[in-house]
Amino acid sequence: MRIIGVIPSRWGSTRFPGKSLHPICGKPLVQWVVEAASRAKLLDSVLVATDDARIADAVRAFGGCAVMTRADHPSGTDRVAEAAQPQDDDIVVNIQGDEPLINPALIDGLAERMRDDPGLAMATAATPIRNPRDLAATTVVKVVTARDGDALYFSRLPIPFRRDGEADLSCGLYLRHLGIYAYRGAFLKRFVKEPPCELELTEKLEQLRALYIGGRIAVIRTEEPGVGVDTPEDAKAIEPLLRERFGLGDGQ
Repeated sequence: MRIIGVIPSRWGSTRFPGKSLHPICGKPLVQWVVEAASRAKLLDSVLVATDDARIADAVRAFGGCAVMTRADHPSGTDRVAEAAQPQDDDIVVNIQGDEPLINPALIDGLAERMRDDPGLAMATAATPIRNPRDLAATTVVKVVTARDGDALYFSRLPIPFRRDGEADLSCGLYLRHLGIYAYRGAFLKRFVKEPPCELELTEKLEQLRALYIGGRIAVIRTEEPGVGVDTPEDAKAIEPLLRERFGLGDGQ
């Protein structure tokens, strides 16, 4: 069994084209993510899956491993599957390419959960929703879990819906889904062969396809909400956080 970390990285981004190579504190964004993932203790390898030669060249220049993939993949999951080429018992961790502050311990937590429970198809992460604005926002994906921590449903709407009065955000029921996934190799190969289901097409959430075809998804809870880079303004805002975490000077 191998545990493979894969970072899908495309040039085309509606809001921020070329963001993977955008310099942040002297390094391209993708390098920050690769270095963070490489600090995870359980990963046997870290790959950047890309369809752009500029990204592949940059990754190889700083010593990373880049895998060229097809340009016509409908989702990052398809790109991850092509790059990883997993065996059935491998574990593949899909790491978002726009989170330079990703916690290596979270990556290890997902991999460990998959390793210790052979019945799981996938694992992902969630963090408590702390304000009503995030609960209401359709850009914030919510997840509801069962007693054992497995996912029951994901939605862009506020779930669970509180029938009487306002939602109590201190009760522990309201969780924001974080876009990091671990897959069993056999299930990943099955997943990318399945057509999108109506639930997925309606909510525009591909993890609903996994539930629809009967996959168990464990949800690990974390207190860290994650910090993504979606715009040039996000890249600028994250620089002080990186300098503080890694003790960098203002010139870096």
